[in-house]
Amino acid sequence: MSRSLCLTRQCLGLVTRIECVVLPLAGENGLWTLICAAGISGSQPSVIKAQGPFYGPSVAEGVLAGIAESLADQGYGCCPDLLIWRLHIQSELRQLNGHRCRNLGDYQFHPEN
Repeated sequence: MSRSLCLTRQCLGLVTRIECVVLPLAGENGLWTLICAAGISGSQPSVIKAQGPFYGPSVAEGVLAGIAESLADQGYGCCPDLLIWRLHIQSELRQLNGHRCRNLGDYQFHPEN
């Protein structure tokens, strides 16, 4: 399975687009995430969602395959175009990595405080 996927569906003259990418999280600890951006083709994405973290890329790719299968059942088809919302997805990844770094703080118990 590929680590990226673009699906589209035409409805009422509009083309809905969904781009999904499996990416490693910062820290080199083997954690991966799946980020999906969705919206009307030719405009900015209206929704960006992340799932995970997953332990290893194959787990995240399996989730991506399940999402692709479900969307295919809803009428979406693979689109050979390049990912146009890659910058939005990278921005979401930076935010996820930033939250993870802030949450790696001092978790020791200090009863005197």
